[in-house]
Amino acid sequence: MRLETEEAMSLVEHLTELRKRVIRVVIVLVLGMVIGLIAAKPMIKYITSMPPANSIDLLNVFSPWDSIKLYMNCALITGLIITLPVALYQLWAFMKPGLRAEEQKASLMFVPFAFALFLVGLAFGYFVVFRMAFMFATSITESLNLKETYGISQYFSFMFNILIPLSLLFELPIVVMFLTKLRLMNPARLRKMRRYAYMILVIVATMITPPDAASAIIVFLPMIVLYEFSVFLSGVVYRKQLEQDAAWEREGSA
Repeated sequence: MRLETEEAMSLVEHLTELRKRVIRVVIVLVLGMVIGLIAAKPMIKYITSMPPANSIDLLNVFSPWDSIKLYMNCALITGLIITLPVALYQLWAFMKPGLRAEEQKASLMFVPFAFALFLVGLAFGYFVVFRMAFMFATSITESLNLKETYGISQYFSFMFNILIPLSLLFELPIVVMFLTKLRLMNPARLRKMRRYAYMILVIVATMITPPDAASAIIVFLPMIVLYEFSVFLSGVVYRKQLEQDAAWEREGSA
C-alpha cells in the first residue's frame, strides 16, 4: 500500500514538473510571437526585397484578412524559432534526473547543436529549395504565356510550407544521437533501417520540390548525407556507451 502511494506521489510530481516546464515554453512562445509581431513588418519588407520576390511585378492581397494572416504567420514562425532552444532545454531539464552526470553534460550539448542545425535547414530551404521550386513554377507560368499575379499571403505560405519541414528534417542527427544516448537506438538498427529510411526520404524530397528529377535529387542528396551522418554519430555515442559499460563491469568485479 505504501509503495503504491509513493508511486502515485512520484507520478504526480512528474506531471507537476512537466506542467511547469510546458507553461514556461508556452510563455516563451507567446513572448516570441509578440517579438514576431513587432519584427513582422521589416521581415516582410526584407524578404520581398530579395529574390525571387523582387523579380515579381506585384505582390497582391486578395482578402482583407491576408495582411493580418501574414502578420500572424510571421509572428508564429518567429515565436517558434525563439522557443525552440528553450523547449529543448526544458526537455533536457525534465529528463535530467534520470540521467547520469556524464550523460547530463553530454545531452545538454544537444541543445545548441539542434538549434544550429535548425537554422542551417532554414537557410538551405530558403536559398536552395524554395528558390528552385519557385523558379520552376515561374517557368511553367511563362511557358503557358500567363501573367504572374501573386498574393503575398500565398507566397509566404508556399515558402513556409517548404522551410519548416526541411528545417525539422535537419534535426535528424540530433534526434538520433539523443535516442542512442537513451539506448532506444543504435547504429546497427539504423543500418538495418537504411533502405526504408531512403525510401521515406525520397518521398519527402519529391513532395517538397518541383516535379522533376533534378530538383528531387538536389534535395535528396543532403538528406542522405544527414542520415549517414546520423548513423556515424550514433556509432560514436554507442561505442562510448559500450566502453563505459565495460568500465563499470570491471569496477564492479574488482
